[in-house]
Amino acid sequence: MKQIVSLIVLFCVLAGRGFSQNGSQRSLAVRSVPPRTNASPDASGKQPTSTAADEFVIGPEDVIQILVWHEPELSIPRALVRPDGKIGLPLLSDVQASGLTPKELQAKITEGLKAFVADPNVSVIVTEIHSQIAYVAGAVGRPGPYPLTSPTTVMELLVRAGGLAEFAKSEDIAILRKEGDKQSRYRFNYKSFSEGRDYKQNFQLRTGDIVIVP
Repeated sequence: MKQIVSLIVLFCVLAGRGFSQNGSQRSLAVRSVPPRTNASPDASGKQPTSTAADEFVIGPEDVIQILVWHEPELSIPRALVRPDGKIGLPLLSDVQASGLTPKELQAKITEGLKAFVADPNVSVIVTEIHSQIAYVAGAVGRPGPYPLTSPTTVMELLVRAGGLAEFAKSEDIAILRKEGDKQSRYRFNYKSFSEGRDYKQNFQLRTGDIVIVP
């Protein structure tokens, strides 16, 4: 009888240990599961913005910086584009800069320096913009010329010019643009734009554009 009782007690002890070990394994397995997350790598959905630096066309009166890597005597910290559109550079004399983008001028200088420097590394940086100008005339706070130092829309230029005067005809603003041999006229309705309609009329201005507010 004593042997039977001993066997029953031993069986209970072993069964209890097994249950404890299984329980520990289950809890460890649960803790090892990584927590779920609903965050996405880019939840904002924003697209990278592009820069207009490579599209900018150099013009007279603009100031550019030219750096030639490891060739300080060939670098120019401040080069003013002359009225004839050229700049003076060591070894290359006069180089046409007006009408070119910074990348195009960089390639032109690099090609010219290859006769004097092995594998030249050239950088062209526009530090001051004076050639890109639009004009505002008529019933605005501050009429006059405005440099287009960055991409500027019709509405943005009107804001820079102090906004419309109280007596301005906001529905009949005109933008005059010279395109080749002809002059085009575009209409901007300030009232409809401010009411959230016809956003396409708020286009980006070009140098030489004239905004007239009657």
